[in-house]
Amino acid sequence: MPQDNKKFSEELKKRIYNWILRLIKFLDILNKNDSLCRTVDGQLIRCGTSIGANYVEAIAGSSKKDFVNFLSHALKSANESKFWLALLRDSGKGNQDEINNLLKELIELANILASSIRTMRNK
Repeated sequence: MPQDNKKFSEELKKRIYNWILRLIKFLDILNKNDSLCRTVDGQLIRCGTSIGANYVEAIAGSSKKDFVNFLSHALKSANESKFWLALLRDSGKGNQDEINNLLKELIELANILASSIRTMRNK
């Protein structure tokens, strides 16, 4: 892997990891007595952390096909995470500023993943 790609990959991995840490901290303060918050908490833990796990698998992949496959799973998890965060935002649950910040970063991460998938498929 060329040095620029390796550096980009490591920086993206750190960015995803930091987003997941922010998500976990956000979820820790949600009202667990609220049924929607409880449901979304579980869903977001699964799909949000899956973004990072699939990205790590992608960069460790043994082939271009593996790389694209795991990136695609990471993107699907990012899209699902966007849905759950938007549901919290639109139902007025949780800290609205933090939800918007999480969504903004997640949209950027999803765009990067999608662009990477397109680039690899065109090679």
